[in-house]
Amino acid sequence: MYVKIIITVGPSCFDYEILKSMVIEGVRIFRLNFSHETPEGFVPIIKKIRKIEEELNIPLTIMGDLSGPKIRVGEIEGSPLHISRGSRVYFGISEHKENYKEYPFVPISFREVVKGLKEGMKVVFSDGVPVFKVKEVVVKDELFILETENSGIIASHKGVNFPGKKLSISALTDKDRKNIHDGIKVGVDSFALSFVQEKRDIEEAKKEIEKEGTWVPLIAKIETSSAVENFDEILEAADGVMVARGDLGLECSLPELPIIQKRIIRNCIIAHKPSIVATQMLLSMVNNSLPTRAETTDVANAIMDGADCLMLSDETAIGKYPVEAVKILKDIAETAERYMFERMKEPLKPKDTRDPGPYLAYSACLMANHSGCCAIACHSTSGKTASQMSSCRPSVPIYALTPDKRVIKAMNFLWGVVPVLSDPSIPDHLDRVEKFVEESPLFKRGDKIIITSGQPTPGQKERHTNQIKIYFK
Repeated sequence: MYVKIIITVGPSCFDYEILKSMVIEGVRIFRLNFSHETPEGFVPIIKKIRKIEEELNIPLTIMGDLSGPKIRVGEIEGSPLHISRGSRVYFGISEHKENYKEYPFVPISFREVVKGLKEGMKVVFSDGVPVFKVKEVVVKDELFILETENSGIIASHKGVNFPGKKLSISALTDKDRKNIHDGIKVGVDSFALSFVQEKRDIEEAKKEIEKEGTWVPLIAKIETSSAVENFDEILEAADGVMVARGDLGLECSLPELPIIQKRIIRNCIIAHKPSIVATQMLLSMVNNSLPTRAETTDVANAIMDGADCLMLSDETAIGKYPVEAVKILKDIAETAERYMFERMKEPLKPKDTRDPGPYLAYSACLMANHSGCCAIACHSTSGKTASQMSSCRPSVPIYALTPDKRVIKAMNFLWGVVPVLSDPSIPDHLDRVEKFVEESPLFKRGDKIIITSGQPTPGQKERHTNQIKIYFK
């Protein structure tokens, strides 16, 4: 299996043996949802994951999912309210509640988010049913009359979205800042930033990580229309991207969602950065032992589009069949990948660039596909070479060696990459890779392996990958 599986940790998989079974079935990344627990509260789970990592000798990555400014409505009198088409409600800051009682009053906690709301703009509650439009601005930037376009239910403390509206609040809250520092202290290997709107959100989060004197990957969650509009600059700043289809599906029209997903994945491949597809992958398995046919098709299509990672949420956090969900995801992935290689024939060619690195990676993948090699083994100190090779989507696994434990955890996000901790006492990168191939039980005598490494040359100031070799074991 080349695609990587991320699971969300929750009550259904707190047990050590369940976590271990998931790793055996292919899970490499564990998502800790900081909306529901603090980093310190996850310490018992982190210890279990590290114990499994040591027992199975498999690098495992822990990703802290930052809450972000989750915008929710306040207490609604008579909640839940059953709303029929054409119904109206007041919507705004709670200070106006006592003076406006013609319609039900839906208070909002963030004054900033309703600033600039104008007649005709959409307001979407909870899971998108019902959908409201601003019928009248009663008090500018503070109070509005909304009219629903369909029937549904609205309830207290549920989320609210404003499709097409840029929110004048940062994606990084004070709680998120604290969670970053506390998360690094307890051993979190990466973070996902919620409700990203622009490049500055990523830069702010990275500054908090730098304050800890370290580097860990930062994944940008694309779940707002602003993030879609500013995607290129966000991708440039982030270390990877998550297509968070829950809130994104409320921010954009449902017919647009599959196309947005495909474009994000494609652009991530071009940029040599990992993409994650998340939300409702196998949602019916929360209660059922088998997924629907539509879900299996959705998962397979995400893989064939080129997603690096697939993420399970409720399926493993609160579902009845967490391990079975992972097994089925693995089976779908392996089947879809066979068809993908059958269809592709050749590795993906890099986008035109003056950088020789992507072309060297492409050449290595091309040789591996056509010379009967069983694998690629590369030295990738920073993970850059591994990401470039991963983006080519070769038909053989990529074993990427680095002496940096942080990079090991980051490479778990890369399609087809098996991270390997190299021996820093061996100064020559090529010697490190050859030693790994010679000693690894993964390769038998007579196997051919493509090896890449960075060998210093007289005019080269920094060591970069510059050599391809066919190694006969």
